Amino acid sequence: MLKINELKINELKIKSILLASCLFFCSFSLADEKKKSTDDLNFSALIQPVSEDNILYDKKDWYNWGSSIVKGDDGKYHLFYAQMSRELGFPTWISDGVIRRAEADKPEGPYTAKEIVLQGRGPEHWDSYTAHNPWIQKYGDKYYLYHISVNMKGRGLNKEQMQQARGRSFDNPYKGELRRNQRIGVAVADSPLGPWQRFDQPQVEPAGPIVNITCNPAVTERPDGGYLMLVRGDMPNNEDAVKESVHKLVRHQAIALAPTPTGPWTVQEKAAVGDMNAEDPAVWYDHKRQRYYGLYHAFGYMGMMTSVDGLHWEKAKHHKVMPLSYKNDKGETVEVARMERPFVFIENGEPRVLTVSIALKDGESYSMFIPLKSQAEL
Repeated sequence: MLKINELKINELKIKSILLASCLFFCSFSLADEKKKSTDDLNFSALIQPVSEDNILYDKKDWYNWGSSIVKGDDGKYHLFYAQMSRELGFPTWISDGVIRRAEADKPEGPYTAKEIVLQGRGPEHWDSYTAHNPWIQKYGDKYYLYHISVNMKGRGLNKEQMQQARGRSFDNPYKGELRRNQRIGVAVADSPLGPWQRFDQPQVEPAGPIVNITCNPAVTERPDGGYLMLVRGDMPNNEDAVKESVHKLVRHQAIALAPTPTGPWTVQEKAAVGDMNAEDPAVWYDHKRQRYYGLYHAFGYMGMMTSVDGLHWEKAKHHKVMPLSYKNDKGETVEVARMERPFVFIENGEPRVLTVSIALKDGESYSMFIPLKSQAEL
């Protein structure tokens, strides 16, 4: 009789364990499905035709490249964008780039060019050469202008060496040295008009899944109040990355976290995108969907990835956003050679403008601001 009761008790225990396991895994599965169900952003459906007002050229003195937008306390929209001298050539982005400000009454433009904001400060500073690929954000009552510069650690190039570094090929030892020493910095101001406070050290050094360089930052505030940065470097333990072959470099995206917009930044051990061909993603947190999105260029199209926690990324449900072309307001399709450096301007919790850098097959380049539909219009 005792053995029968013991058997019944054991049977009840087993059933309880199975029931508890079922409830745990079912709840986990439901939570997982709930997370997936919020990934419904169809970004390509937001894209509208582009007019001349949505393009910023400087055909006389400068090539225009990557840009980002912030709204000022003056009610105007301030654009920060990269430029390279036409006299020195487009490849001098790594040696002689500058960041300029422009302003407009609407986030999609038209923009009017204003002053140069940042440029290299010389060998006595960490940001010896260039200022390139800006990312502007306002957090609290301060404006944070993230960018890349070259940290030569006190060593300068002479005139002849600099001339060689301005060439196109990274096989040149001086250009290669500039490339190896790319680092991310930040400048801080109370207004988009400055003055800009610059720091004695770069913000992020190579660590974890990236080696050699840190460049092309994209920063967003986390829902817990911290900050997340997607940062590009080279893939470690890769012979091509070590040799710095201009044709075979393997790029890698890392994640850095910080308690404040100026750090200290901690690069996470896990890469952001693994072997996904996703370069320089623009990142933002979608509070409505409770997830991060990252818009990237993939050498053939613009794509989108997503993450619930900012650490584990995957292709978004609607991951193909647009090809290497755009529609203008005349109904024409404009084919381009390159469409890079995406930035998504968010206003009142919604994407308003997608900024991209455009290079045409004839070598012309410009900054473009693609108007986006309100999601209520879909």
